[in-house]
Amino acid sequence: MIRPITQIVRGMPATDGSGVNLRRILGTEDMDYLDPFLLLDEFKSDNPDDYIGGFPDHPHRGFETVTYLMHGKFKHRDSRGNEGVLTPGSVQWMTAGRGIIHSEMPEMSDGLLWGFQLWVNLPKEMKMIEPHYQNIPADRIPEVNADGSRIRIISGEYGDINGPAKTRIPVVYFDVHLVEMSTFAHPLPSEMSGFCYLYEGKAEFGPQGDTRMGREGQMMVLGDGESVRIRSGKKTARFLFLAARPLNEPIARGGPFVMNTESEVRQAFLDYGNGTFDK
Repeated sequence: MIRPITQIVRGMPATDGSGVNLRRILGTEDMDYLDPFLLLDEFKSDNPDDYIGGFPDHPHRGFETVTYLMHGKFKHRDSRGNEGVLTPGSVQWMTAGRGIIHSEMPEMSDGLLWGFQLWVNLPKEMKMIEPHYQNIPADRIPEVNADGSRIRIISGEYGDINGPAKTRIPVVYFDVHLVEMSTFAHPLPSEMSGFCYLYEGKAEFGPQGDTRMGREGQMMVLGDGESVRIRSGKKTARFLFLAARPLNEPIARGGPFVMNTESEVRQAFLDYGNGTFDK
């Protein structure tokens, strides 16, 4: 059974970090979260004023951040001694766990900076695990060509090919490029929630006879079923495909902290304030 589209969400302009202008797709009034996904931002600009301030030192606890860079360069540095430069096509998968302080700053003063940041929640028993960092260069991410289209597999499985990201919970993260008049079809277990974010072009989503048209800048929420079907039109279409099993746990959010209870969020702020946060 092919999954229908139950909701189409339009990304909204937002500002984060030190004045970075971006488009917030998930984590808005229209769609607060889609368990276990907490946030999805797209940053894209060739105007340095929109991104030069970057994301200076800031803390996280209780979830994972995933940065996928399309164009430009970003330098990561954190309180655990990890450091690296994200280049086009690469991914940084950071498990904040019990607490980490990090920064993401542009390694460029002009040109196009374009990428995505995703937040993935952690289950209760993993919220206070030791932080972990994965830097995945572009040449480690496998690509599959199918009928002239290209699928980059960041995590999860496509056929017998596995993505390189080691995830705490099973997460499917593909970057799909469809040529004109082509179809992406993929099985997706019924117990997993999922969505697609169309970042270029337009495409039809859902089963024949019940399709909905998605356009650039829109997130398509997948309904019940066991597979997905997306078809491009007379032009190419590019989208992120994400899916995971819901945690079905309480969510308490406080800025950069995501826990299960408000008292745990308050404790995170106390730990950060007294200097024991990332010890």
